[in-house]
Amino acid sequence: MFRKMIMLAVYLVVLSLELINSAIERLADRVTMEHDLAIGFVKDAASAAVLLALVLVAFVWIACLWF
Repeated sequence: MFRKMIMLAVYLVVLSLELINSAIERLADRVTMEHDLAIGFVKDAASAAVLLALVLVAFVWIACLWF
């Protein structure tokens, strides 16, 4: 039961980060549609956070299912 709760919790972290990423992208596009290096970096960093969370989910799920 505890493993299932951990697996669900890390999955919810991914969903939360994806919502934050979407909000950042929507706000950045509302501010300006022109190419801006700072806004591009912020968008890339938010996307990287989602990717790292997905990697974390993979490790946690593999560990929970393996052991």
